[in-house]
Amino acid sequence: MRSIVLTKGVPDFSEGAVSFDEDGHLERGKTPTVMNPNDGFAAEAALQTRVRHGGHVSAMSMGPPGYAEVLEEAMESVYADDSYLLSDRELAASDTWATAITLSAGLEKYQEEVGEIDLVFAGFKSADGETGQTGPQTSWALDWPIVTHVIALDIDPDERLLRAKRLVEGDVDEIETVEAPLPCFVVTDPEFEPTYRKASHRLSHKRLRSETQGRASDHEEHLTTWSQEDLNLDPEYIGLDGSPTIVSSVDPIPKAPSEREATMIEFDDDDGMGQVLGEMQPFAASGGDGP
Repeated sequence: MRSIVLTKGVPDFSEGAVSFDEDGHLERGKTPTVMNPNDGFAAEAALQTRVRHGGHVSAMSMGPPGYAEVLEEAMESVYADDSYLLSDRELAASDTWATAITLSAGLEKYQEEVGEIDLVFAGFKSADGETGQTGPQTSWALDWPIVTHVIALDIDPDERLLRAKRLVEGDVDEIETVEAPLPCFVVTDPEFEPTYRKASHRLSHKRLRSETQGRASDHEEHLTTWSQEDLNLDPEYIGLDGSPTIVSSVDPIPKAPSEREATMIEFDDDDGMGQVLGEMQPFAASGGDGP
């Protein structure tokens, strides 16, 4: 069983990590880049598949050289054997369509040089663009079947079938069970939860985690970088020139107040502490959210 996990680097939107200019625009150069959070569910699905059925797992991303750190994070998440970075200035400013063309070329080159792929896992949308298009578009470019909003899955190796439970149009109240032949794409839903019911699975999970710790510490030894020339991509179909998306406008991100209003109360201020208790009591009684 050979699987690929597609991942993307996105700005770290956690509090205090994001940097904005004076107009409220995101400053990517000053904001740390992390693995797209939704790709974590794809990594968990790939890891579960490997624990249950064995095989080889690779992580792949398209982006600048700095994305090597994102792939290192992905390796630690999915316990990947190796990783592949598609990186070239010619790929800059790609929209989802040009990104899908590049990723499909990377997957085809992987099959030619490394081995046939059984499954490709992708998160259902990125934290910065939130289009949810790249996984399905990459699947279309390869003409592979795709199953989206997956919340549980397993593989029948003999029949070469994926069996999965998926949310219908993302509705947690409606679930359907589907089958798809391998190779195929899997787009995981945030409701996905891996399961390791057998003792052998839990032992395998522990062993893989231990093996990955050593591998991730020397991540660059397991990283392959492919350029636009390596992928034999036509410049007219990649980067800005190959991106049909037209951005009509960009709205600045509202800046949070630099300071929060706070009332300082000393611990020996009986009236002040009484006021604090009065503010908290309604929420403690009702179980509602605090102020």
